[in-house]
Amino acid sequence: MAEFDVDLFVIGGGSGGVRAARIAAGHGARVMIAEEYRMGGTCVIRGCVPKKLFVIGSHVRHEIEDAAGFGWTIPSMSFDWATLIANKDKEIARLEAAYTANVEKSGAQIVKSRAVIEDAHTVRLLADDKKIRAKYILIATGGAPNHGAAIPGIEHVISSNEAFHLKQLPKRIVIQGGGYIALEFAGIFAGYGSDVTVIYRGDNILRGFDEDVRAHVRAEMEKQGITILTGCTVTKADRHGESFTTHLSNGSSLASDQVMFAIGRHPSVANLGLEKAGVAINPRNGGIAVDHFSKSSVDSIYAIGDVTHRFNLTPVAIREGHAFADTVFGNRTVQVDHAYIPTAVFSQPEVGTVGLTETEARAQFSHVDIYKTTFRPIKATMSGRDTRVLMKLVVDGSTDRVLGCHIVGDCAAEVTQVVAIAVKMKATKADFDATIALHPTAAEELVTMRTPTARHVRQAAE
Repeated sequence: MAEFDVDLFVIGGGSGGVRAARIAAGHGARVMIAEEYRMGGTCVIRGCVPKKLFVIGSHVRHEIEDAAGFGWTIPSMSFDWATLIANKDKEIARLEAAYTANVEKSGAQIVKSRAVIEDAHTVRLLADDKKIRAKYILIATGGAPNHGAAIPGIEHVISSNEAFHLKQLPKRIVIQGGGYIALEFAGIFAGYGSDVTVIYRGDNILRGFDEDVRAHVRAEMEKQGITILTGCTVTKADRHGESFTTHLSNGSSLASDQVMFAIGRHPSVANLGLEKAGVAINPRNGGIAVDHFSKSSVDSIYAIGDVTHRFNLTPVAIREGHAFADTVFGNRTVQVDHAYIPTAVFSQPEVGTVGLTETEARAQFSHVDIYKTTFRPIKATMSGRDTRVLMKLVVDGSTDRVLGCHIVGDCAAEVTQVVAIAVKMKATKADFDATIALHPTAAEELVTMRTPTARHVRQAAE
């Protein structure tokens, strides 16, 4: 009798777990992957993909409004929420089937069950109480919405999970949160015609982003009619039939048809048997503690993606899963480099960013040059829409290396993906300057900004 039933048991069928399973199987490992909900995980089923579809659809109203400036006369528009939901569901089902098929083609086996860890090499499938012995266990259970401290009426509050399945578009919605998810859904609902109010406890939205980005996005969102209230929180949510009254810490209250919280996500570590197996939790972030190779405190158990609460981005989970499989089963030692990871907020306007913010750079480097511009995009000159693009480069004044790039405006994410290659390669501002502009584009501003808008020199301590 073989000591192990499989070489690798993966808990979680999201993007990271699926990549690890497929690559490991490709290296000849016997792989089993358990998913208790739907293959594809948060990103595919109720995260990045359906969110981006909603964002694309919500842009249409603006496109129709802008068309008049280009000579188009368009009859009265109408929108049907139910059609959007049905078509989204159809696409997500297609993607789920594709994920399932790709795993099976790789030779890995899928089991539809919740799996819990019994010890360093054993997992138990709750669906049939069957135990599987595995040489290695990979935890890729992701994260889940976190509503924060309990408040009266918290049971009435929805998260992004439920937002994808609402029966009808709310005429008024209150969204608590100031990060990626809150602002993306604020733009989505506003684009489809909802009256949107954003509540955030901090002094400004997008904590952790460059200060110019934070100010620019807020101003642009407010131009679109989105109300943003900072420095307060929701303390109570009362329901009155199909409507709600949201009470705020500043003493005011708001009426709405829906209340949504998007104040953060926590790692899905509960009831996995981690304590029983001796898997340590990182006390700083609540995720599974791992080393640079995603190994936990137990040699045979690894963890990747959001469950580690390192960098909660789908491409990072995929890269970590691939690196794990190559390292453990492919005879290739691969360590993921988490520096200079590009990221985007599909708010309206869109944000793309890579590298250091101005504040971070000034804390780390003695000489920092800033190149910044805001301008009216060419489309707005004809449409008449009151909007501006922001582009900003953060440069090491001593070496001329570009440390960060921050863009707010249409296609910011697409531009940032390409710029991220240059930043990762340690390109200098001179390299940017030597690149001929592609005209007429918004992105050409990145290679035509010649004069610093600010120079910061930190005096050495005496």
